Amino acid sequence: MRKLNYILLVFLNVGYAQEILTTDQAVKLTLENNLDILVSENVLEISKNNSSILNSDYLPIINAESSFAKNKADVDIDTPGGLSGEIEERDEEAESARLNVIYYLVDGNGRRFNYKKSKELFNRTKLEVREIIENTLLQLFTIYFDFARLTREQEILKNTLDISLERLERVKTKYKFGQSTSLEVSSAEVDKNTDSLNYLNIMKVLSNTKRDLNLIMNIDLESNFEVDEEVSFVNLLEIEKFYNSGLGNNTMYQILNIDVEISSLELKAIKSTYLPVVQLTGSYGWNENINTNPYGLYNKFVQTGTVYGGVDITLPIFNGGKRITATKNARLNLENSKIQKNKNELEIIKNIRNAYETYKNNLFLLKIQEKSYQTSKLSYSKFEENYSLGLVSSIEFRQAQTNLLKAELSLNNSTYETKISELVFLKLTGEIIDNY
Repeated sequence: MRKLNYILLVFLNVGYAQEILTTDQAVKLTLENNLDILVSENVLEISKNNSSILNSDYLPIINAESSFAKNKADVDIDTPGGLSGEIEERDEEAESARLNVIYYLVDGNGRRFNYKKSKELFNRTKLEVREIIENTLLQLFTIYFDFARLTREQEILKNTLDISLERLERVKTKYKFGQSTSLEVSSAEVDKNTDSLNYLNIMKVLSNTKRDLNLIMNIDLESNFEVDEEVSFVNLLEIEKFYNSGLGNNTMYQILNIDVEISSLELKAIKSTYLPVVQLTGSYGWNENINTNPYGLYNKFVQTGTVYGGVDITLPIFNGGKRITATKNARLNLENSKIQKNKNELEIIKNIRNAYETYKNNLFLLKIQEKSYQTSKLSYSKFEENYSLGLVSSIEFRQAQTNLLKAELSLNNSTYETKISELVFLKLTGEIIDNY
């Protein structure tokens, strides 16, 4: 028991000012430091690069070629004119350099559809990053407001403990003068111990929750701060507006729409492979050949400024059936993306409606809890006054204190539960980022 009292005194006497961490500051730290968000931003940059014109077939292909060859050999020669001879260690050298340009003038619109697809993939990645941010913020706020709830609960339990300590001292004093019984002293001692353990337990939970909050913000796990316990709710008119536009603003629903568009573009790109391809080619080069064969047509041949230009036309006819298979599969993928969209659309609508009704129900319950708390508070005030006058027993006073504690804890839980249900609703309607 002495150990319990010592630990309790340590907690009760730790009084130092801590910085207030607001929701705005928490969001800023999370967006800057959260590892999942940082990774998603890099993925977004990769997708942006992939959607660039530099990653399409709209620009020409330019490459340079150079070669050098040398040959040394012994040669026996017989010519049709009757000449014959031997050449030992005949040398032959060939050098060339060329600049080639290739440009697809017409490719059956394949590159146009693929370029559009890359842009849609980039848009999809942006939405995926937004989804990650939304989920991370929801997780952040859930922990933040749970920490605020526990902080408020700690204050409530601390106040309850202070009352129990005062009551115990009062009962002991009355017992000395024969105005109380040992049963009342024992009961007050038990109540004080119960309140002490409750207070110590909430301190432990509060410490663990603070580490969870530090983890999602990716800062030092032992960082100390307080949080803003004030809770405000979004105007109900705004809530109604968000509800009516919830499906269209839902991030996952927007991703599903893009999936359908991507599947459609993939089908169009495959169909374009049936059309002819027109390719422009050109080159500019230099060639030099040296030959020590005295019987050859030349011993040195130099060709400079060689310019070549041409047009290649390719008409795909049949490639073993691969295009037919790809076209069938693309049609099926498009159909599946539409089915998946319809399936998930119903799920999203259900979740939005459930979240909306849960939030409104929690608001209603919160009002009831507020009335219940006010009633318990008024009742406790009367018992406290009568207890000070000696009109009610210590046990009766404890019952009033317990009733107030339950009502206050219920109101505290209901307040933050309502706030979290609001955040879930805002996330589902795509409004959680814009409202924080």
